[in-house]
Amino acid sequence: MRLKKPLLLNKPFSLALGRGIHVTAFFILMIVSGEHYRTIWMPDAHTIRIIDQRRLPWSFDLIDLHSVADVANAIQDMAVRGAGLIGATAGYGMALAADEAKTMRELETLANNLTRTRPTAVNLNWAVQRQLTSIRSSDFDDRVAIARVEAEMIANEDAAACQSIGQHGLRLIQNMAAKKPGQVVNILTHCNAGWLAFVDHGSATAPIYAAFDAGIPIHVWVDETRPRNQGARLTAWELSQQGVPHTVIADNTGGHLMQQGLVDLVITGADRVTRCGDVANKIGTYLKSLGRQR
Repeated sequence: MRLKKPLLLNKPFSLALGRGIHVTAFFILMIVSGEHYRTIWMPDAHTIRIIDQRRLPWSFDLIDLHSVADVANAIQDMAVRGAGLIGATAGYGMALAADEAKTMRELETLANNLTRTRPTAVNLNWAVQRQLTSIRSSDFDDRVAIARVEAEMIANEDAAACQSIGQHGLRLIQNMAAKKPGQVVNILTHCNAGWLAFVDHGSATAPIYAAFDAGIPIHVWVDETRPRNQGARLTAWELSQQGVPHTVIADNTGGHLMQQGLVDLVITGADRVTRCGDVANKIGTYLKSLGRQR
């Protein structure tokens, strides 16, 4: 979805999840050069449009994907990355697969081709299987329409979940701001768990955007995040587009900043969270958690 003009922030936004389900929420829409973009959308029935994340922050380029092979290449080459976005890309990819396939066996083959692009990406397989389940439970002749609706639902649900994270996390930042009235709240983040890793809003960055939009004075320390520099390349670019004050730092700088009392909160993404509360995330996250505990 691309909007010709940016929507005003903090205005009620009606979101169609699909199948007649609508929710109304206060969305903080992600802006690039004054326009709202999602990371992925279908401008027409046969095209998926994505942001080429390999070229950020040097160039903002959009790529059109016209086949399942194009989608598979985009995932493998990391033109799209991040759990939520990979899942949404797989969902839209299955919409193209439904159009390409003439039989259920052909569709399952195309589905397997998508799944093999990133075998460790849980959201990818989840989205593919969700699409197959929806198609199998209906008349095969309706597969294209069903897959397109399901793809939009997957994308919209991802955006809604991230927006909800932002609203819940906002309270943590509000509480910290209340402890230091009139002062800047300094937040440290690692890697990129922003809107580029999802469909919109992001996960770890969603509370930051919500706080900034609420008028809380904040500043973000952005770990560069080696070896692929997702923090320096992607998170910093996101924050700059939103106008959020930030500073890119070397990965090992966080401990010193904490020692000097220059970090109020650490907010990172979580690749996976177990039932007992253990968290797995990008290498380097553990040291940040240890430093903040002290």
